[in-house]
Amino acid sequence: MPFIPQTSPEQLIDIQTAGLRWTVEHAYAGSPFYRERMDQAGVRPEDVRTLDDLHRLPFCDAGDLQTGYPYPLRSVPFEDIVRIHASSGTTGKRKVLCYTQRDIDDWRNMFARCYELAGLTPADRVQIAVGYGLWTAGAGFQLGCERFGAMAVPLGPANSDMHCEMMVDMETTVFCATASMALLMAEELHRRGLIDRVKVSKIILGAERHGDSMRQRIKELLGVEHIFDIYGLTELYGPGTGLDCALHRGIHYWADYFILEILDPVTLEPVPPGEPGEMVVTTLRKQAAPLIRYRTHDVSRLIPGECPCGVDFPLHDRVLGRTDDMFIYRAVNIYPGQIDDVLSRIPGLGSEYQIHLLHRDDGRDIMTLKVERGPNVDASADKDLAEAVAGEIRRKIMVRSQVEILDYAALPRTERKSKRVFDHRESMSSFLDQAEAKTETKTG
Repeated sequence: MPFIPQTSPEQLIDIQTAGLRWTVEHAYAGSPFYRERMDQAGVRPEDVRTLDDLHRLPFCDAGDLQTGYPYPLRSVPFEDIVRIHASSGTTGKRKVLCYTQRDIDDWRNMFARCYELAGLTPADRVQIAVGYGLWTAGAGFQLGCERFGAMAVPLGPANSDMHCEMMVDMETTVFCATASMALLMAEELHRRGLIDRVKVSKIILGAERHGDSMRQRIKELLGVEHIFDIYGLTELYGPGTGLDCALHRGIHYWADYFILEILDPVTLEPVPPGEPGEMVVTTLRKQAAPLIRYRTHDVSRLIPGECPCGVDFPLHDRVLGRTDDMFIYRAVNIYPGQIDDVLSRIPGLGSEYQIHLLHRDDGRDIMTLKVERGPNVDASADKDLAEAVAGEIRRKIMVRSQVEILDYAALPRTERKSKRVFDHRESMSSFLDQAEAKTETKTG
């Protein structure tokens, strides 16, 4: 393969050891943040000689990036920076990351590997339906496409009319989007009677966690050969740091560019291979804004063993959820991905659902699941479906829930990420706290 190198576990250890030592020295010399953080931890660059020394290094996370705004983690002179990207900034300041030209080159090479792993050729026409601008997604998909040599159709998250038109007229063969956007487009193409004029054979999904039922529904509607899952985050270059191969056993990640740890999010100790935990990453070549033990808050697991596809790079699972997405319901810690997994195994359900949490008047919490029935499933099955869902949730997750079965397509579709969890307890709790504060002020 021209982009994916052959390697071995021993070679990867050598690459990671040299890269770790370089990164620590580079960050300590160039970044006041890292120098102060390492000095506080009592570790200097010369103390890090092997991969076993990784645990001696301090962690960093999104809070550090926001505190250090506008140029957090910067480790090179401004003259060497050729670009910035930033997160969507849903809370607080945006997380801005800097890139040197080598960083950009490394990113596009990793992304070209992803296209190669997905079986693309230079004859493919790649329609890009993710966001451009400060966000890394659109730029990453296009960089990789141009490096790989396929034709990019760079629409971004445009409206459905434009996507349908370009998909037909450009004879698009690969569609890159969030899972929500892919489902929206699949349903829209059917609604418009265009499905027979579409030549899409592969879909690459990213930026949004999705379940097997949604993947299967998209696959059925579009009749595609493969749906691939791509990983990446703004802090770690952007999308393109790994992709699942055609066997779909897990995501091959480019371990010659970064070290991946899977840690218990509470103890921050390693979990055994195969067990879920928080993804923590350390870059090996990143110049402008290197990462040292960066807590992503994404939950995944390492998949042990070699992949029969022949690619030597290690595997991690698809993102199972986020530590900050977890909610507590009746003293049970629950990830939305757990709900998704249960629903995807029940025949007769669609792929779309919502989780609503609220307080009852007696102080107890209630969880209501709103779930679409599958297409062509009669409403007479609703009672049985609701009982099946409630029973499986209780059996697998050990909590009681109320279940509402909705018509197919009753829940909103979106060109971006679907919102799954609606925690009405938070707004009520905030309201009660404010009311209590006002009462204390008056009585005080």
